[in-house]
Amino acid sequence: MISQDFKKLKLPQNPGVYYFKQDNNILYIGRATSLQDRVRSYFTDDLVYTRGNLLIDMVTKSNAITFTETDSVLEAILLESNEIKKHQPYFNTKEKDNKSYNLVVISDEEFPRVIVVRERELDTLKFKIKYQFGPYPQGTLLKDALKIIRKIFPFRDEKANLKHQESFYRSLGLSPDTDSQDSKKEYQKTIRNLVLFFEGKKKQLIKTLEKEMDEYAKALEFEKAKMVRNTLYALDHIQDISLIKEKNEINNQNSFRIEAYDIAHMSGKATVGVMVVLLDGEPEKSQYRKFKISKDANNDTAGLQEILTRRLSHSEWKLPNLIVIDGGLGQINAAREIVKDIPIVSVVKNDAHKPDHFLGDEKMVNDHAKAILLANSEAHRFAIAYHKKVRSRSFLSK
Repeated sequence: MISQDFKKLKLPQNPGVYYFKQDNNILYIGRATSLQDRVRSYFTDDLVYTRGNLLIDMVTKSNAITFTETDSVLEAILLESNEIKKHQPYFNTKEKDNKSYNLVVISDEEFPRVIVVRERELDTLKFKIKYQFGPYPQGTLLKDALKIIRKIFPFRDEKANLKHQESFYRSLGLSPDTDSQDSKKEYQKTIRNLVLFFEGKKKQLIKTLEKEMDEYAKALEFEKAKMVRNTLYALDHIQDISLIKEKNEINNQNSFRIEAYDIAHMSGKATVGVMVVLLDGEPEKSQYRKFKISKDANNDTAGLQEILTRRLSHSEWKLPNLIVIDGGLGQINAAREIVKDIPIVSVVKNDAHKPDHFLGDEKMVNDHAKAILLANSEAHRFAIAYHKKVRSRSFLSK
């Protein structure tokens, strides 16, 4: 498709899910705060820099775009995941690291817990799973979504077995009563409602709740009928302001993006890598990422190549205008073997581990020296903090 084709589409400014197609074959599925703004972003001149070659290939091959509106961004997030799982579009699944994505699982217990886990952790869980939803690629967004869902359907979380935690969340109305005579029956209804919501069956959920409300009213259980009515109201007025960060990312596509990388370990043990992001010189902490090094854990250069390779496999992340690394000529040459079309600057340290000079793109150094040093310092701080956390976990598990 070309930009003239986009102009013919009558896309709304509402949230929803969009489908790039080649005839009847779905190539790619995405979600949007504003369908019109999001789809328009695929037809800008700088697409190669903001989204990468993979999605350029997808746009070129597509000859149709369809969409489904949703009532909220929250429902768009859930619908997108369900649709990707159902259709497995090529451009969604290509180079996807299945083990790193998030799932929402509901435990098979008397009073089930709702927990976010990584796909790679499924085999290590110490409880049985009754329901599983996802994968969801953006962990921060998923956690924000669950905060909204929990206000509508109070559920027990991974810390529910700690009494003081359970009491605290119950006092906030975010965790169910488990002590009353009919608490188990009522919580089973909540889990049923959660499952319907995660499956994107909102219409069925609303019908179920309306029927339940009528039954309570006929039985003169007006307090319960009122609670169901409040749930229906909440479903109809989902406040997902915290999820509209995505629209700001669209508006910030012209921001200058720096990504800085660093490795931390202790004699090859508990080796980790990190990526930090600066937008127009300011840290964007919601886009920081952590990597556990899986290959040569005692080789900083190999570790750097591993995290750059893994980072570039995420075609859904906007590409940076500049990459900043730590180290000398060996590190910058290693980075250039992985990264071909993005400027790279290396910060070389002296014996006191203080910045001494730069290697790499001179124009970038002249224009962005202050931001480069900030990015490098922030990457070092973030890497050390993550390394200490991993190391302490390793020590405690012995």
